[in-house]
Amino acid sequence: MEVSPATLVDGVVQNRSDQVTQQVQIHVMKKAMDAQSSTAAALLNSVAGSLPLATEGALGTQVNALV
Repeated sequence: MEVSPATLVDGVVQNRSDQVTQQVQIHVMKKAMDAQSSTAAALLNSVAGSLPLATEGALGTQVNALV
């Protein structure tokens, strides 16, 4: 089986292009996940800021849980 040099070079160039595209996609995905993570953390911190425990009854007097 013979492979022409032009075909081989084209395959290598295409592979490199695909790798660069993948790296860019991963970078964009990581930035989006970081932004989403910080937004979710800020939202949870603002909601859970001051939730007092219940003072009477069987539930909510020991653990302050946000569900």
